[in-house]
Amino acid sequence: MKGKVCVITGGTDGIGKAAAYALALPGARLLVHGRDADKGARAVAELKTRSGNSAIEFLQADFGSLAEVRGLAAAVLARTSRIDVLVNNAGGIFVKKAVSKDGYEATFAVNHLAPFLLTHLLLDTLKGGGAARIVTTASNAHRAAKIPFDDLQMTGKYSPMGAYGVSKLANVLFTRALAKRLQGSAVTATCLHPGLVRTNFGRNNEDAISPFVRAIIGFVMRFARTPEKGAETVVYLASSPEIEGTSGGYFFDCKPIAPTPAGQDDNAAERLWQVSEQLVGIADK
Repeated sequence: MKGKVCVITGGTDGIGKAAAYALALPGARLLVHGRDADKGARAVAELKTRSGNSAIEFLQADFGSLAEVRGLAAAVLARTSRIDVLVNNAGGIFVKKAVSKDGYEATFAVNHLAPFLLTHLLLDTLKGGGAARIVTTASNAHRAAKIPFDDLQMTGKYSPMGAYGVSKLANVLFTRALAKRLQGSAVTATCLHPGLVRTNFGRNNEDAISPFVRAIIGFVMRFARTPEKGAETVVYLASSPEIEGTSGGYFFDCKPIAPTPAGQDDNAAERLWQVSEQLVGIADK
């Protein structure tokens, strides 16, 4: 990975930060995205000190805004003419229903539409550099979900885990449809389940949940994986020579596993791709 350019979204904490550190150690050049500038500056300073790698830079963007996603892509392209790895890791969950700056259900917007748009905007550069990899953090939360094409914005009854599951199924289907479009190129697309990981994920909801629920979550998290363990499959998919040319798969603990039948539905993947293009305002490449 020495000298390779890696873009990591959600790289200032948790799985993303652990993956950034693991990729920085062998000398990759990192463009680390986060939402908070102060947190980003601290994370990059720590990553540089711990890894001994000074080629790490922070880029700020709120994934709840498609305009800021476009700004992030522009910032990446202003800094590099080659991208070897894109890690779509940023994500969120909202206990109370929220709406993005573009008017979309926030979980779907942040977890699916933002990486969908960012990948599209960086795709020519990924293709232009030869062999490159796109790695997306999905989740086994997709196993209880189906894409509600008749109500993607969840105007009916809202369930935070239901919305999260839909967004993670969208990640799996996105990877499947993207891999199909990348056939014949040197770029691959994979996604993964990191496991239950002990991170600050969902911390934005603390004011929206009761002390009792917080206590339950805290107890469960005592048995969760470390961020480093959760990041292992991200790093594997981003860097391992063992999977050179592997595309379209879903992985857990560095091994391919099968998503649900809904996650293997090519018709749903294509329909979601077309709908996503319309929502973010792009045309297929």
